[in-house]
Amino acid sequence: MEVSFSQHLPDSTPRLDSDTQQQLYLVPYRWWKDAQDSVLGDSDRKGIVYAASSASLYGGPMKIINNIFNPDLMFNLRREEDNARSKENGEVGVSGRDFALVSGEMWVQALRWHSDSKLPIKEGRIFSAAEDDMADVYPLQLRLSVLRETYSLGVKISKKENGAEFYKRACKIFSLESELLHIWDFSGQTDLFLLNEKFKPLRDCQPSSEEILLDLQVYGLSDSIKCRDGKKDEMSVQNSSMANSSMNGTTGNGNSSFFRTASFWGSSGEAGSLGLTGLQNLGNTCFMNSSLQCLAHTPKLVDYFLGDYGREINHENPLGMNGEIALAFGDLLRKLWAPGATPVAPRVFKSKLARFAPQFSGFNQHDSQELLAFLLDGLHEDLNRVKCKPYLEVKDGDGRPDVEVADEYWQNHLARNDSIIVDVCQGQYKSTLVCPICRKVSVTFDPFMYLSLPLPSTTMRTMTLTVVNTKGSCQPSPYTITVPKHGKFQDLIDALSTACSLEDGEILLVAEIYNNHIIRYLEEPTDSLSLIRDDDRLVAYRLMKETGQVPLVVFMHQRTEEQYIHGKMTSSWKAFGIPLVARLSDSICGSDIRNLYLELLNPLKVCAKKASDNLDGPEGTASEDSTQNTVNPDISGTVNPSVVKEDNSPLDDKLQFYLADEKGTSRESEILMNEPVILSKRLNVLVCWPGKCFEQQYDTHLLCSLPEVFKSGLFAKRPQESVSLYKCLEAFLKEEPLGPEDMWFCPGCKEHRQASKKLDLWRLPEVLVIHLKRFQYSRFSKNKLETYVDFPVDDLDLSTYIGHQNGQLCNRYMLYAVSNHFGSMGGGHYTAFVHHGGDLWYDFDDSHVNPISLEKIKSSAAYVLFYRRVVEA
Repeated sequence: MEVSFSQHLPDSTPRLDSDTQQQLYLVPYRWWKDAQDSVLGDSDRKGIVYAASSASLYGGPMKIINNIFNPDLMFNLRREEDNARSKENGEVGVSGRDFALVSGEMWVQALRWHSDSKLPIKEGRIFSAAEDDMADVYPLQLRLSVLRETYSLGVKISKKENGAEFYKRACKIFSLESELLHIWDFSGQTDLFLLNEKFKPLRDCQPSSEEILLDLQVYGLSDSIKCRDGKKDEMSVQNSSMANSSMNGTTGNGNSSFFRTASFWGSSGEAGSLGLTGLQNLGNTCFMNSSLQCLAHTPKLVDYFLGDYGREINHENPLGMNGEIALAFGDLLRKLWAPGATPVAPRVFKSKLARFAPQFSGFNQHDSQELLAFLLDGLHEDLNRVKCKPYLEVKDGDGRPDVEVADEYWQNHLARNDSIIVDVCQGQYKSTLVCPICRKVSVTFDPFMYLSLPLPSTTMRTMTLTVVNTKGSCQPSPYTITVPKHGKFQDLIDALSTACSLEDGEILLVAEIYNNHIIRYLEEPTDSLSLIRDDDRLVAYRLMKETGQVPLVVFMHQRTEEQYIHGKMTSSWKAFGIPLVARLSDSICGSDIRNLYLELLNPLKVCAKKASDNLDGPEGTASEDSTQNTVNPDISGTVNPSVVKEDNSPLDDKLQFYLADEKGTSRESEILMNEPVILSKRLNVLVCWPGKCFEQQYDTHLLCSLPEVFKSGLFAKRPQESVSLYKCLEAFLKEEPLGPEDMWFCPGCKEHRQASKKLDLWRLPEVLVIHLKRFQYSRFSKNKLETYVDFPVDDLDLSTYIGHQNGQLCNRYMLYAVSNHFGSMGGGHYTAFVHHGGDLWYDFDDSHVNPISLEKIKSSAAYVLFYRRVVEA
């Protein structure tokens, strides 16, 4: 690196002679150390050692000062003492973070030595630098100033004076983000500069107002910027004046905001490589990297955190984190936007995150949206400009205009919450609750940070259920319905109610049948239909609506079956058929149980003639002969037929009733006809049929034929359809009843009610974050929706969805980032797509950053969408 010293004065910039003796080169220390024995004498083997240290910015230490507001690289060179210089005999220089400053003559001699070591030179030939050697030299201008009393030099490298490409290279060379950086001055020029009479040390610690301009020549340090094919970048042999324009074609200005130029955020201009820095995966941290990249490319947040944000940190907020999250995020964002930055390892940020949010500690995969929600809230509290939050009582609307009430709610919110996050990311929606009993209406206006939109399924599912009448008026009948594949249980109830013409005073009780008994009741309207498998068998019982807690009776059936065991005919009791369900009155006895059961069997009776023919046949005789005397259930849940007493009463009277558990296991307590029955919420009764002669009176085939929910091959599967983002928004804004766990306390009824809720967008933020609810959780399972959402890229128009039209603000948005989730719930991977000016999009996949075509932005992996408001001319 060749350097000419010149004193930079207000009126003139005199320079020393620029012959070879006055030129200074910056070279790799290892390269120089190999040749210095032949170039220097023993007395000059030790150079003057300088260690690079941080400059300061905004009152605090910074490792490097360079951002879009101040495009200057600034650091200090502190002269080391002998103990530091002794490192020369150790491993100094191995890391590549050590350089030598030599004169032009020294550089030529060292170059000669390296050339001789490779190819002997003929005697008498004059040595000259080869073309390849000269191509590896490029200029760099530095400004030096004396830091008085500290015996140090202040160094400033301006992007304006060096051009974008050379400035980028300088940032790589002098980066202080990793190992320490040392420079050995073997030329002696810096020592002369420090001891110059004009810059003698003074008592104050202020830097000198005078600067020296150094024209350096950099040699042997371009490997880090070579192209992938091994060829040197074309810029390595161009003069710095050819690249003396800023990244957008304008002259660099340290006081201007690069992000406020239209060429980066949406015009056809190119933004260069600023911000195209990946994040290393520390172990299942792709979820964090995805959200961070989206936030790190949010325009106003970038402007804010590259500026003087430290003065707004709220150390007094008990809801905050003492500014640690804001500082960690700001430091990480500055590294991502440093010119020439390499992939960053976000270890400090992750450690802070784990400290304040232990759910994100360790190395398990997490949800990028959950991380985003915590981070936005944490940044808001750390940067909340309100130091003392006032107590504000929420007032009821009392018939006032919505505009007045909404503004009052918003001003109350701002009185307690005022930060860059509120300025950029928070909006307001209107929430309307209506009591189903007294029709009381409650209207509130609440802030939101993001919108979580459901995915209305356009893929339908065919399901078959058997509907059983509990009045004994009709036979069980199967119904086939079509419901959304990813719908809720309420969707099934609605479709089945329509199909079976359910009356107003009736309800459906859906149950799953397995091994002839009920194993579960499907009563939660919000449960996902994914909990129902295709091979399940479901029954829907039609019951009358009851206001009180009316008990149910569940009848399960058993009959005798004969089989040969070891050459001997034996009989045993086996369960069969669909359980029958009915409501009970308050007080009943055993005969009431029997009559109710016979009433439910009435639709199953065969015609009288067919029953008579069956009774006269040999089967009837065999049935009578095989009838046993008494019934005594054994411990296995089957009834022992060997203890059935002979009874000449009518066949109906031969039915035996036992109290049982839900699985039909008898409890050895027979229900006697004339004794009262103790009722419970659900009374499970096991009914033992007396013999095949009884079966001839009823068509048991109707009880035993229970179809599966879906039989493969019976219906053709429909192709997956897409759903538009607007449909998702409409589903979010649709009126719906609150769930049983979200009951609303009605001020009119003075009781908790399952009110209906309606949302409306009222005030939209500048940056709109939309979360697509792809992950569904229930008590029994987890599921990911692979629905393709067709979302606008250039023009998301929300004008028709906004409840309050503000003529001063535009309701159109432009997409600038997407957080994606690929794969399943357990083994997925997160990435980010980011807009980088014009038609340029980039795929941020942890440490890898690659261009991506606009056509690939939309996919079924899109999880969180980031929109910014379009600024109309």
